[in-house]
Amino acid sequence: MRKFITILSFFVFTSANAGMSDNDKSKAWDCVGIYMANYFLPPGEKFEYGMKEKSISSAKVLKEYALEIGIPEKDWDAGANKAVDKYNGSKYDEAKTDKCHSFVEALVPNGAERVKKVVQTLY
Repeated sequence: MRKFITILSFFVFTSANAGMSDNDKSKAWDCVGIYMANYFLPPGEKFEYGMKEKSISSAKVLKEYALEIGIPEKDWDAGANKAVDKYNGSKYDEAKTDKCHSFVEALVPNGAERVKKVVQTLY
């Protein structure tokens, strides 16, 4: 019985992490860095508030999804912080941002709807 519980626990744990490969985690962290750079644009950069709202909401949805599938918060935050440092002070890049939006919508179940829901709760 003990062996059965150990094997079952292993399968539950590995299937929980199956939602995001290492490559997907790397892309997700890059997107978080891009999103945060969008939110904290350098002085003089032109922007629309809707872009900032969608960026911060998308970063939040990525983290929530990572935690849902079993990625430890400490690990997620470490990767996200590195990406934020990498993109800090970057100018708005519409092509990269749009690519990240497409990535989030493909990776996260109901990603577009989840982002939209978070945007609606910001204020």
